[in-house]
Amino acid sequence: MTPASSPAPDGPLPTAPELANGARDFRLRMAVIDSETEAALDMTRDRYGRTVHAGAAAAARAHRDKTAVEAYATHLAPHAEALLDAARLVLDELLPARHLAGWRAAQHGMAASAAEIRRALDQPADPGSQAERTQHAALWPHLTAWADHSSIASNLADQRDGQHHKAPLTDEEQQMWTERAQAAQRRGELELTESWYAADGQPITLAYLVEDNDSTVVALRGDPGVPGWQVIGHYAHEYEAGKALPAPVPPGILRADVSRFNRPAPAPEVSLQELIRDVVEGHTAGDASNALLGAVQRGSAAGPARRQLRPAGHRPCGRHRRPIRGWHKTS
Repeated sequence: MTPASSPAPDGPLPTAPELANGARDFRLRMAVIDSETEAALDMTRDRYGRTVHAGAAAAARAHRDKTAVEAYATHLAPHAEALLDAARLVLDELLPARHLAGWRAAQHGMAASAAEIRRALDQPADPGSQAERTQHAALWPHLTAWADHSSIASNLADQRDGQHHKAPLTDEEQQMWTERAQAAQRRGELELTESWYAADGQPITLAYLVEDNDSTVVALRGDPGVPGWQVIGHYAHEYEAGKALPAPVPPGILRADVSRFNRPAPAPEVSLQELIRDVVEGHTAGDASNALLGAVQRGSAAGPARRQLRPAGHRPCGRHRRPIRGWHKTS
């Protein structure tokens, strides 16, 4: 996506905090849309998870898609490219680290998604038509890509704005404060309070340096438990340190293919009667084992033993507590 494909914003360019706020507002709106849609879809399913009102389910998804497009148009469309550009500049300046490849992949994916969304916004289908519903449905994966990963871009853009920077210390001051902190550590008077990783992959730790019943907030770069760390700044309090120090690294890409907005549909629940029938009618012990395994499995395909809710005080009847016919069979 090139800058020419996005409309030029009126007035001054938005600052990094404004870009980050737009991305955050979109993520919050998407979370609300997702929650409302799940509640609506639950009303279209029976007690076993099977969709029994297909028309209502399709209407709920169409409403989800439409409101998500509107949320993107409101919060991100005017400045999506500016947000990506700001994040890209920061990525190009960072030292090599393990998480950079995941960030770049996420950014490339968001850029491709922004291009698809912009194309649809520039050429919208007729309002209320089937073509519009199809267009919006095709945009849903691109919208969720922004909802899932825009926090990384906004965090990087915030760093580009210069809100976070290293506190200036001369070489002599850095050596002096490092020696004082090392001496305090040996005395047991360097009280570590908070740690995080900066975007360059180096750990930053805040600590209280205690000397003669007085304490000073200092920031350490490097692992405090390993020789070689250094003091990079001293501050009157933690709030001042937070404004001056490099920002914490945004969440990385652990499972880029997992999305909170695109969960696999739950497998329809098999009733207890069907489970018993499958076991009774099985020809081998393997048939019974497979039926029982399906009943107790976890996750999105959870079986009836995991998902079925029994009324309060319910107890299985006596015949179900006896050994099931056919269990003694072997292959």
